[in-house]
Amino acid sequence: LWAFEVGKDIAGLDTNARKELAELRDEVALLRADRDKAQSIANTSGSLLTAEKAAQEKMTEQMRQLETDNRLLRDDLGFFEKLLPAGGADSVSIRSLQAEALSATQLRWQVLVIQPVKNAPDFNGKLELTFNGTLAGKPWMVQLPNGAQNLQFKQYRRIEGVLDLPPQAVVKTVTARVMEGTATRSVQTFKL
Repeated sequence: LWAFEVGKDIAGLDTNARKELAELRDEVALLRADRDKAQSIANTSGSLLTAEKAAQEKMTEQMRQLETDNRLLRDDLGFFEKLLPAGGADSVSIRSLQAEALSATQLRWQVLVIQPVKNAPDFNGKLELTFNGTLAGKPWMVQLPNGAQNLQFKQYRRIEGVLDLPPQAVVKTVTARVMEGTATRSVQTFKL
């Protein structure tokens, strides 16, 4: 068999076969490169598709959360609209007045003022606060250090603050008064 192969080489019968083999090897290498490139594109496409699907799922979840938040806000709005009287008084009123001692020398206060009508005009007035109690066992009264506060709002306004008290002062009541010019529109007293 060896002698047969050597004889074929000497006779030159395999010259085309070697050339053809080299061409086939080059073609195989080229096809492998094309396959690798196509595989890379397919992998990239798969990654992009996965990323896009994840982004879409996240957006869907955010949309659900926003719809839930919107529904809760609408429920709150309905609740607050029910707080407004259907008719009658169109005057400004103090809806809530609260006060609490933070320490022996500080008192936190909070006032909620509303106009109990829909599409109310802008209100421009003042809020006066009077603190009554005792100081060293004697009757005592004080107002806010800067006087009455300007009060401007359309539907409602919450005002709050902290009052510094002198030592030995005991606040027993807080009175809030909403003024429009010289007219008193609403008064409320809170007992501590």
